[in-house]
Amino acid sequence: MLRLLFLVVFVLVKSNANGCVPRSFGNDGIVCVCNATYCDNFLENVKSPGGGKVNWYVTNKEGQRLSLKTAQFDTEEKSSHNITIDIDSSIKYQRIIGFGGAMTDSSGMNIMNLSPGTQQKLLESYFGNSGAKFTVVRIPIGGTDFSTRIYSYDDYDDDASLEHFALAEEDYKYKIPLLLEAMKLEPDLKFIASTWSAPAWMKTVDSLTGNFGLLKMEYFQVYADYLVKFLDEYKAKGIKVAAITTGNEPSTAFSVKILLNKMGWTPDSLATWIVENLEPTLTKSDHNDTLILAPDDQTPLVQSFMEQMFSNEKARQYVAGIATHWYNDANLVDAVFTSLEEAFPDKFLLMTEASIGVYETEKVVMGSWKRAETYITSIIQYLSHRYAGWIEWNIALDTIGGPTWSRNFLDTSILVNADADEFYKQPMYYALAHVSRFVVRDSYRISMNIHSDDDPIQGLAFTTPSSETVVLLYNRDVVAHKVVLRDTEKHNLSIQLSPKSINTLIYKL
Repeated sequence: MLRLLFLVVFVLVKSNANGCVPRSFGNDGIVCVCNATYCDNFLENVKSPGGGKVNWYVTNKEGQRLSLKTAQFDTEEKSSHNITIDIDSSIKYQRIIGFGGAMTDSSGMNIMNLSPGTQQKLLESYFGNSGAKFTVVRIPIGGTDFSTRIYSYDDYDDDASLEHFALAEEDYKYKIPLLLEAMKLEPDLKFIASTWSAPAWMKTVDSLTGNFGLLKMEYFQVYADYLVKFLDEYKAKGIKVAAITTGNEPSTAFSVKILLNKMGWTPDSLATWIVENLEPTLTKSDHNDTLILAPDDQTPLVQSFMEQMFSNEKARQYVAGIATHWYNDANLVDAVFTSLEEAFPDKFLLMTEASIGVYETEKVVMGSWKRAETYITSIIQYLSHRYAGWIEWNIALDTIGGPTWSRNFLDTSILVNADADEFYKQPMYYALAHVSRFVVRDSYRISMNIHSDDDPIQGLAFTTPSSETVVLLYNRDVVAHKVVLRDTEKHNLSIQLSPKSINTLIYKL
């Protein structure tokens, strides 16, 4: 019976060479099932066909997953459309750094629990030409809540000489091997490293997870040396870190309700540490081109914190970018984003952690279309406010959203079922891939204005280094909408966006 079922599935797959093998778990959408022998892909060549033609990729609640259509520009505008979209590539905004996710201990463990063939399919899904083509990976420095134990790289008390510093078993078994494999698929990966806490003995509370723990001033330089040792070790293994953040979510140290590895900073102390310790230590090391990002914390908290920190002019000089997280965004008005981008025009902005499940009762929802909509809405909101990229948290979790020592279970784009040697691409995966696969590094966001009565359509537009135009359109409505896309080159494109759909169009006029 199992053999017969396999043959049926095989025939279905062969008849739809690039398509999703769907599975429903009774929620509002489907997952796409992948294993060692098959995984859907959306073609390696996504370039514009030219000649006024458009490649149009569609993902929707009905079950399409990056399905390819073609369309054709015309010189005459059709009058039957109630939504018009104006594109002007001569007006440019921010340069794009990239999109990606984090290789946590938990992610690495889940991937390594699969057979080699299935591991390869998963890595190709994220980093390969036929997948989402992530270009940024966040690497935790030591343990996080998405580890199976609590640890740092030097848990020997008062080891000020860092004699006992050493990478962990998790680095050698999970993170480093998988990152090296990812680099084979995407050689130009950029790595961003973040630490959750200094070793406990460096802190005002002798704990990696304790509340109100700050870095002791007498260990300011030792901690900078600790981070550079991490950079040295990873570089020696072939992984050069492009940027380092000043520490994951320092605000969590002041919340007794949040159980994870954590360490707090005040704006003044962080400025002092950057100016007197971190930046000079990086400059004198083999990592003098590694950028410093701050504060790696919740978006609503960032502007006030950074304005206080930047009262130290040297701190402002040494910090290259502003890193923020999305977890407290639910009730943010658009003005908060506008104020943040206007406050720091000399710094690039980067969203460095997003995941669903922190505030939700149901941590993992298999096949959730609603969560895909949350992702694409967030991506559009951040990038419309000068953000240069958007990074998911764990790139792979098990089907209950772990493992996690703190039982902080979360959802993510790819869920691993190691017992069946398969993984599931959630709708969230496709929402992110609609941007990451097409908006390549060094693209620029360009002007796009949507004209409609009730704003059912959201979107963004970009120009790539090869002068192609990429248009992202999200129809949040339960009905289809006819739109006309008007490019300043005096060309018009008439299309109909299906209900509850994410659309990426790529063309070159």
